Amino acid sequence: MNRLPVCRADQISERPGETRWLIEGLWAEQAVGIVGGEPKCCKSFLALDLAVAVASGSDCLRRFRPATQGPVLLFSGEDGLDIVRRRLEGIATAAGVPFAGLDVHVITAPSLRLDLPADQQRLGDTVDALKPRLLVLDPFVRLHRIDENAAADVAPLLGYLRDLQRRFHTAVLLVHHARKGAAHLRAGQALRGSSELHAWGDSNLYLRRKGERLHLTIEHRAAPSGDELILELEDHGLGLALRPLDAPSVAAIETEGAPSARDRIEQVLARAATPLTQRELRRACRMRAHTLGQVLATLIASGRVHRAGDGYRLTTDP
Repeated sequence: MNRLPVCRADQISERPGETRWLIEGLWAEQAVGIVGGEPKCCKSFLALDLAVAVASGSDCLRRFRPATQGPVLLFSGEDGLDIVRRRLEGIATAAGVPFAGLDVHVITAPSLRLDLPADQQRLGDTVDALKPRLLVLDPFVRLHRIDENAAADVAPLLGYLRDLQRRFHTAVLLVHHARKGAAHLRAGQALRGSSELHAWGDSNLYLRRKGERLHLTIEHRAAPSGDELILELEDHGLGLALRPLDAPSVAAIETEGAPSARDRIEQVLARAATPLTQRELRRACRMRAHTLGQVLATLIASGRVHRAGDGYRLTTDP
């Protein structure tokens, strides 16, 4: 007879009631979960910020303190290795930690297919050798060729990742896309594919754009969810990194008397001594590229703004 092991409920070892954290308030210790959102919502930037925090012991997003520090294993299936390096270096600069020696280990294999037993074995052997505190896989769509909408296909792959977490006592972060046009749904319900993905996570982070603002929603299975945060992508000279906007900054931006996008562009150009590029305008106006492009086109058509080379300036009034 080959029975499963059991024990009586009162014989199970007790564990303290409080939540144990990998990053306090943001990601539970040894949790599996998803960083989700529509395309171009900075999901990879957020995942890399968690990676830098765990590897260096610095505060994630300059606000959330890691409860532990250790190696991180990362696979980036969409961005080139040079882009991954540049982003990590920018986040390390924002966090005030040296990039040299940062304990983030990047898988350089061109592909990783977690629906293939051979690749599952290779990833398991790598995790076993490195013993990472956090495994980051970005994005889910590049890790398989299964039908994401079929629970029968998705569940075994998520089960494999849960097994990795339990065998090697590591947290697993999976970057995944939300469906387009699902802004009316709750964040977890907006994830693309099977509902197995939302149900799987112990800690989930969701990014959404509301107008020009980037909002972060935090969700935990066994702890209260944190307050929603508003983030912005900031240029630190050596690269980009996310940072939360504090309440006074948000209030200043969203107050009823705040200038329109057109007014903000005109005000910045009026103060500039030389023509400004689109990148310089985006940084000064804190505006999305799509919004900036639309408003600039309107201002140029009306004759209010003139393009000079690769820069823009206000047209001199007669």
